[in-house]
Amino acid sequence: MPEPIRTPSGADGREVGPVASGRLPLWLRGLLPLVLLVALFALFLFTGPLGVLRAAFPPVEELTIERIEFPQSGRIRVHVVNGGPEPVTVSQVMVDEAYWNFTIAGESTLDRLDDVTIDVLYPWVHGEPIAIGLVSSSGLTFTHEVSVATESPRADVRYLSTFALLGIYVGVIPVFLGLLWLPFLRGIAHHWTDFFLSLTMGLLVFLGVDALAEAVQMSGAVASAFQGIGLVTLGVIGAPLLIEGVGRLGRRAPTASEEISSAVTRRAEALRIATLIAVGIGLHNLGEGLAIGSAYAAGELALGSALVVGFLLHNTTEGIGIVAPLARQPARIALLVGLGALAGVPTILGAWMGGLSYSPVTTVLFLAIGAGAVLQVVFAIGRLLSRRVGPQGERGAWLVRPLNAAGLIAGLTIMYVTGLWVAV
Repeated sequence: MPEPIRTPSGADGREVGPVASGRLPLWLRGLLPLVLLVALFALFLFTGPLGVLRAAFPPVEELTIERIEFPQSGRIRVHVVNGGPEPVTVSQVMVDEAYWNFTIAGESTLDRLDDVTIDVLYPWVHGEPIAIGLVSSSGLTFTHEVSVATESPRADVRYLSTFALLGIYVGVIPVFLGLLWLPFLRGIAHHWTDFFLSLTMGLLVFLGVDALAEAVQMSGAVASAFQGIGLVTLGVIGAPLLIEGVGRLGRRAPTASEEISSAVTRRAEALRIATLIAVGIGLHNLGEGLAIGSAYAAGELALGSALVVGFLLHNTTEGIGIVAPLARQPARIALLVGLGALAGVPTILGAWMGGLSYSPVTTVLFLAIGAGAVLQVVFAIGRLLSRRVGPQGERGAWLVRPLNAAGLIAGLTIMYVTGLWVAV
């Protein structure tokens, strides 16, 4: 048998409590290691080997060109951030391998995490590619290429309404079209309902993996100081934990009458799963809107049109996933409208963000959050299907059922085929 845990006792034999075990207050004992860590860090900076290393080696400079705009004819605006460990001074600007006059909105020397905008007077030609180069005081050159030069859109009513219509066309209408599958799902047998739940899992798995791959790929465009892979990790892990925690806050233990009538419990669980699916799809559609908005803002109209067609097909199938858990439960029109808006409206917000203020940091973070949210919903649907197998069923037995496995594969296949429209 394990020995019992003994409580420390003083010289007089009495037990010593947590406060009486030392003379320092509890808060000071918790703060002491942090104070010592700060002192050690300061000692390293001012008297350690860091100064010797700086004197022996050249500085490590890094500039990241996040965005290039063409606000008007004859003017180029470059958004720059210093993601390196050392200050960087911008001394010259090159456009197509020629030096041009420029002005900086701020200091020409950028400390770590500083960002500035650089205006260059250059007679750019609509539709032609342009290469921008920033030369630091140490002679290093940081380049960025624009495939098509086109005047950047302005945030007026016409521009905002255009992107709102794009978001409605891509995200809102297709999701609501998918909700129209609810009467069909209510008329089929239970095992076919499980098939469509499994199909929903296939759709979401594909969406989650696709968003994760895009986030990892785009993390290379993020300044190193912002840690692109760290943003991906934060979004993928933090989003499902946050959603699950918020979902549990709204849950309560069933009363005696509710335990007798399991219909109330089943309805609440179905509504929770449908809401989670709508939230996960909405976060993913936010990333889709970012991609569409940034493509049109950069003048890549062919890419933007292909994204619209591909996401239109994607989102129509996503609506099936929202109503699949509600196939055996009553659902009012207002509830369906709310779920559809929760999944589709973020596309509009993403299109505005991508078209007006595209940023690699926010794009990577939102893509990662969307991937994490979608994958969390996959686990929630898996738990629901596991309970539908029955209390005597083995964990994961729903997946080995031929019809459920076919549904999962069908969902993956549908997303792959419709994704061919986006692969341009």
